[in-house]
Amino acid sequence: MSQTVKNYYVPHSSYWPIVASIGLFLLVKGFSHYLNNNGGTVMMMMGMAVILVMVVGWFGAVIRESQAGLYSAQVDRSFRWGMGWFIFSEVMFFAAFFGALFYIRFYSVPWLGGGHEAKILTNEVLWPDFRTEWPSNGPANVGGDFQTMSAWGLPAINTLILLASGMTLTWSHWGMKLNNRRQLILGLVATVVLGIIFLCLQVLEYAHAYNDLGLTLGSGVYGSTFFLLTGFHGLHVTLGVIMLIVITLRCMKGHFTEENHFGYEATAWYWHFVDVVWLFLFVFVYWL
Repeated sequence: MSQTVKNYYVPHSSYWPIVASIGLFLLVKGFSHYLNNNGGTVMMMMGMAVILVMVVGWFGAVIRESQAGLYSAQVDRSFRWGMGWFIFSEVMFFAAFFGALFYIRFYSVPWLGGGHEAKILTNEVLWPDFRTEWPSNGPANVGGDFQTMSAWGLPAINTLILLASGMTLTWSHWGMKLNNRRQLILGLVATVVLGIIFLCLQVLEYAHAYNDLGLTLGSGVYGSTFFLLTGFHGLHVTLGVIMLIVITLRCMKGHFTEENHFGYEATAWYWHFVDVVWLFLFVFVYWL
């Protein structure tokens, strides 16, 4: 049974972790079958359904515990530390991809072009006609012909949209602190709308890349790093929008107060993190 020990809430045993494991197993296994042209679509859908049920059920349990007043100040501090470490892990996640991009641009491509003495034979023996330039689709034109994505079209618009969403979320946060429910909810709704617009424009950008620019995941190292970085960021934006929608509904139900609103703050931290990552993406993937 659940209990409180020294003002710290200890939840009862939960079956949701095993449900999450089953859902993730089905999703990943189905996806692996799909990539190998061996079906897998039904298994993926089953995995996604199980994960959705788990998210609704587990988060619902946490919300009920919070509304019952079971979380003390110490629990609140634990939540903040946990969210802080989670965001740090996300920083490291994207740092790995940015590190790969840096390594490719400033080490691998020059090596293939004979730019470093230690690797000069790589160029002379294997690919003597390879030129050191970025963007690159690899030696022997393995990625085919493509055009790069301009920074000053949809990416620039999306940058402005995310910056505006950060402002609307901050305005909403001030509404929370001032106990102004109208400002709080309007700011959240505006942030959700801007997030959805961002995702719609990214879909248009991908369609433009595939259909008009010939830019795909198979377009050498430039195409793979472009879609990995922007795709994972788009996934994080999608998760952030879902979180914001849930928090908006909770605010409409009056779940938070100006003194107690960690769920809201955690979502705001996550969204601002997504904004910052996009700024790095815009500079290092689109602009430079």
